[in-house]
Amino acid sequence: MAPDVVRPRAHRPRAATVERREKILQAAMETFGARGYHNGSLAEVAERVGMTQAGVLHHFGSKDLLLLEVLEYRDRSDVEHLEGRRPPGGLGLFRHLVKTARINAGRPGIVQTYAVLSAEAVTDDHPGQDWFRARFSTLRQTVSDALIEVCDADDLPDPADVDAAAASVLAVMDGLQIQWLLARDVVDLGRSTALAIEAILSAVVAGRERRRLL
Repeated sequence: MAPDVVRPRAHRPRAATVERREKILQAAMETFGARGYHNGSLAEVAERVGMTQAGVLHHFGSKDLLLLEVLEYRDRSDVEHLEGRRPPGGLGLFRHLVKTARINAGRPGIVQTYAVLSAEAVTDDHPGQDWFRARFSTLRQTVSDALIEVCDADDLPDPADVDAAAASVLAVMDGLQIQWLLARDVVDLGRSTALAIEAILSAVVAGRERRRLL
C-alpha cells in the first residue's frame, strides 16, 4: 500500500490581512479618484491607512498592480447585490444597469474614481488601458446579446445597429456620471440613465421601420 500523502493546506489570507488590503484599496480609490493615477502617490495611499509605502507594496507589489486591483474592486461592487454576482440577460440586464446607476448615486467616490481613471486610460502607456479596453469589449458584447434577446426574433435589427446601440448604452451611462459628478443637485443619475436606456431600447426594438437619422 502506498504511504499516505500529506497534502499542504490551501493558503488562506488571515482576516486581518484581508481587512488591511481592503482598506488600502479604498484609500487608493480615494487618492486616484481625487488626483488621477499619475498624480496620486503611493505615499498618500499609505498615509491614508497609517502605513509605509513598503507596507502597501508588500500587499500589492507595485503601483500598477494596485491600480488594477482597484479597478477589479470597483467592478465587484457593481454586482455585489446580484445573486451569483453575475448580471442577468435580456431585459433584466437593463434593469440591472439602471439599478447600478441608482446605487452609484449613493457612492460618489467610486463613481469619481472610475470617471477619472477611464478618461486617463486613453493616454499613452497608461497601465489601466488594456483593462479598460477588455472591459468595454466584454460589456459591449453583453449588452448586444441582451438587446437581441428583447427583439422580435422575426424582425431582428441590423447587427451594426445592435453594436452601435450597445456602445451608446455604455457611453450614456459614463457620460451621465460625469455630468452628475459636476452637478449632483441638477442631474438625477438614476432617472436620466433609465430614460436614455429606454430610448435606445425603443429605437432598437422598433426594428427597421423606425425613423432614422442616417
